[in-house]
Amino acid sequence: MEALFLLIPLSVLLVFVALWVFFRASDDGQFEDLVGPGLRILQDDDKPAAPDTSETD
Repeated sequence: MEALFLLIPLSVLLVFVALWVFFRASDDGQFEDLVGPGLRILQDDDKPAAPDTSETD
């Protein structure tokens, strides 16, 4: 029973911290573009990689 006196306030505090982190990320625009990064992976990069011209003698 004594453990509940510690665990209940800690769990309430944890919920408030999680909500604060979520709303902070939402205000900073973290969830603005959810589709763009997934589509960027699927796009091909048709330009070949530049050859390495550095010489090591």
